[in-house]
Amino acid sequence: MDERQSTAVFLYHEQTKHHFHRFSRSLGYMDWKNQPAPFRSFSQTKRIPLPLLRKDPEAGHLDLYARENNPQRPMTIENIAAFLELSLGLSAWKAVSGSRWSLRINPSSGNLHPTECYLILPTLNFFEAGGVYHYNPLDHALEVRAEVGEDIWKVIYDHFGCEGFFVGLGSIYWRESWKYGERAFRYCNLDVGHAVAALSFSANLQGWRVNCLNALSDEQVGTVFGFDRTQWRDLEEEAPEVLCFVCANSAECNSMGLPGEIVSAFAKIGFQGLPNPLSAKRHRWEAIDSVHLASKKPGTEEQRFSYGPKSFYNEPPSTLSAARIIRQRRSGLAFDETGFLKKNQFLSILDKTIPRNDCAPFDMQPGEPCVDLFLFVHNVHGLASGLYFYFRSEQRLEDMRRATDPSFLWDRVDKDEPLYLLQKGDFRQIAARLSCNQEIAGYGVFSLGMIAVFSEIIENEPYRYRRLFREAGMIGQVLYLEAEAHGIRGTGIGCFFDDPVHDLLGLSGNSYQSLYHFAAGLPIEDPRLVTLPPYAHLERAGTET
Repeated sequence: MDERQSTAVFLYHEQTKHHFHRFSRSLGYMDWKNQPAPFRSFSQTKRIPLPLLRKDPEAGHLDLYARENNPQRPMTIENIAAFLELSLGLSAWKAVSGSRWSLRINPSSGNLHPTECYLILPTLNFFEAGGVYHYNPLDHALEVRAEVGEDIWKVIYDHFGCEGFFVGLGSIYWRESWKYGERAFRYCNLDVGHAVAALSFSANLQGWRVNCLNALSDEQVGTVFGFDRTQWRDLEEEAPEVLCFVCANSAECNSMGLPGEIVSAFAKIGFQGLPNPLSAKRHRWEAIDSVHLASKKPGTEEQRFSYGPKSFYNEPPSTLSAARIIRQRRSGLAFDETGFLKKNQFLSILDKTIPRNDCAPFDMQPGEPCVDLFLFVHNVHGLASGLYFYFRSEQRLEDMRRATDPSFLWDRVDKDEPLYLLQKGDFRQIAARLSCNQEIAGYGVFSLGMIAVFSEIIENEPYRYRRLFREAGMIGQVLYLEAEAHGIRGTGIGCFFDDPVHDLLGLSGNSYQSLYHFAAGLPIEDPRLVTLPPYAHLERAGTET
């Protein structure tokens, strides 16, 4: 490990903190003339329209998580299309005063969506040959970037020990930095976390399992998807993020990596297609260039993690179907102070954030759990209002007690749940103040911050900086869906005052850092907004539900 890399990561994180007296650097205004195009497409490629679901999977709330509940579906183009539609597709359009914009199944900071999706598919009932494809969610279509021969697929199947296909993600940093400046790198990695969790949930409804190939280097991922053979425009290139193998059953695949012969075979493939221009002018943020280089992932040893067999909290599941929960996910813009949850509902929501064996999304092996939750409880019936801490891995309990304010109570709320009361009181104004004065953090049922083990990880493995944000994004996606399942609404909050948050908890130094905030409450709908179906603009929309 190069010490200069960890130093650059620490510098970036400090440099992009928000403070009461100043925000992280950005342009300071909205350059609307150069707002990036919301969708990437590749010209000079064959486009394959995908079928839309005419009937959603008959799966319930807990079927999002438990793998044994969902029968295995065949690996057909129809089911792969459903997998994409319920993970990265459009969820609706919003319109007001002549303006219209799309919403997607996977959340994104500012609805800017820097995350792009690619698939590598074998020959199927719909295709003449296997290949590498870019997924275009606007048209719900695949764009052919390269052909992959059957000889490569034989080696792939032998390596993994099961049939399946690849899905991977890349990030366009410019999409976020256009609005958020230097802090955008954080948000891009949160969005990768949102997206991989969305993929894991959707795969589970097909009886499939997404496995992160966490041993691969960024260079290997980029080689497989042909990023090194793509004519990117300056600052509009895509950074390789993750490559996953989707097993056509719910079993684990045999490997978290790829043999060199497969990567070498992809390196020899010719790629086609020109990426569409996103903006006429772009602004370079050297801080993002620096942290991108410093946090590039090298090839590492394969790692598997065992999370334990913890059963789900004993609260009746939502009556909403899994697909309904996925489709109606939105980011709340304002909350009604009268909204509330019962204690059991609240504990059930938090319980879903704990990694479990054979449960989506954390069993996709993205890495060991390093993020816990501190909470502002505002209106949960059966719990006193106040400041709480929830451990996704209780092995950090004693260390966290020593690191935080010695006056905290650390009273366990439930003998079977890792929730601790730190301090009673009304924290509405403090929660809103710390989240960049956003009322949603104080007016809802609860809000929280995600606290990560930090300096120990970055000093030894700086590439895991991105992984920490991805883990936080995965937690955020769970909270989004659980909020919908329990009749409220969530919203991710990337804007918060970093060090004042740490001061509230009594944390000093950078052993722990807050990476992402989240709030949930009873939404106040804007009556001016009109909601339109996601794919009414396509002739093949049919009777999609």
